[in-house]
Amino acid sequence: MKTFKLVSLQLVEENGLIDIQLDDGLIINKEDEKSTWLLEAFIDKSYLEYFKKRADDKDELTIQVVITKKENDPAAFQTKITSISELENHISILFEGSLKRTKNDYAELLLQDLLDKGFIGDSLLDEFKVKMQGKPRLAAAKKKNKETPAQS
Repeated sequence: MKTFKLVSLQLVEENGLIDIQLDDGLIINKEDEKSTWLLEAFIDKSYLEYFKKRADDKDELTIQVVITKKENDPAAFQTKITSISELENHISILFEGSLKRTKNDYAELLLQDLLDKGFIGDSLLDEFKVKMQGKPRLAAAKKKNKETPAQS
């Protein structure tokens, strides 16, 4: 097994990305025959009801994380919530899943984000090149059906 620091966490939804404010996190490559990864996110308790509902519904969640250093490219995982532990002011969520091997996720999400912001033509291309060079976290998108506490 290999363990890494989880630097950022975003949910990938139909309408874009939802930023989850991460207080701390850990990611483990189990290096098993199923290529399983465990991701633990230590976040504010205000997210409890949202993630409880997603766990109760047994939703498969696509999450995008940055591992070890904020400069690293985001990695996408297909996951399920395996446990939620309540602490005093935080919750610890354990996700289990597999790495999605699509290299174009970030580029596609970035392009959609820029299009949504109204970029077109040469300005779209210029902004895309700049953002691909710096790999910034993308702005959170609001989800119509599934509100998170961060969007309230």
